[in-house]
Amino acid sequence: MNAIEVKNLKKSFGELQAVQGVDFVASQGEILSLLGPNGAGKSTTISMLSGLLEPDAGQLSIMGHGVIEDPQAAKASLGVVPQDIALYPDLSARENLNFWGKMYGLRGAALKVRVDEVLEIIGLTERQKDRVGKFSGGMKRRVNIGAALLHKPDVVIMDEPTVGIDPQSRRHILDNVKALNEQGMTVLYTTHYMEEAAELSDHIAIMDQGKIIAFGTHAELIKLVGEQTRVDLTLNTESTAIFEAWRNTQGVSHIDAENGTVALLVDDSNLVLPRLFEAAAQADVRITSVDIQEPNLETVFLHLTGRALRD
Repeated sequence: MNAIEVKNLKKSFGELQAVQGVDFVASQGEILSLLGPNGAGKSTTISMLSGLLEPDAGQLSIMGHGVIEDPQAAKASLGVVPQDIALYPDLSARENLNFWGKMYGLRGAALKVRVDEVLEIIGLTERQKDRVGKFSGGMKRRVNIGAALLHKPDVVIMDEPTVGIDPQSRRHILDNVKALNEQGMTVLYTTHYMEEAAELSDHIAIMDQGKIIAFGTHAELIKLVGEQTRVDLTLNTESTAIFEAWRNTQGVSHIDAENGTVALLVDDSNLVLPRLFEAAAQADVRITSVDIQEPNLETVFLHLTGRALRD
């Protein structure tokens, strides 16, 4: 039995087709990342999976329980960490966890023991009596994660849990995700940070414009671009003439330009770079910096869509 199953999921808001026939599965005990830019449909997908939005079409299940057919059983197996902070700022960390624990049906000694365990997991035992409103953004997100763990769910969905926080808190959250997974928890993790998906995931589903455009392990996705290399160039000026010239340059397969920075996929940077510089000189454009990168998930996204994976 898969921990998560999503089949032909669709959702529209008026004329906007936010999710267009999405399919994916997550096996028990794995981390599956939904990777894509803002607006790709990731949050809409998990809102339907967690029962907050009703899909227009499709099938959804958590631990074998249909989200539509048996919502109570599905939700009992699920913990959700929303992108927005779902805490009471005037309550302490412990008081917030006590409140959410009671919402899950925990009481008395069992509630106290579980809150103690969760405070240890999120690393806030020493700050448990402090008011959440005084916490940093990263600490609030850690309490947010803790609230989703109180009932020991089989599956946890985390929607962009590291957005807008400091590097230390981000590191703590990523380590928490890996530790929870090592204990057997299935994690569905949405992000637009390719390095997070690469570090955490057993499988990655790349999502763009409401569709899953690629699915596989990190290694399998990198193979999609073959031997191509990504080259990022910074220019002293924008020039449609040079962009067009580079598109027609032998060895260049993709080009994406924005705000004076150009991302290209090339077959062999040693052969192609001299051609790029020669074309730039002829167009009276100066290349001010060059960054050559081995294939990564950003390269895969550029290869699949012709666009860089930007926020």
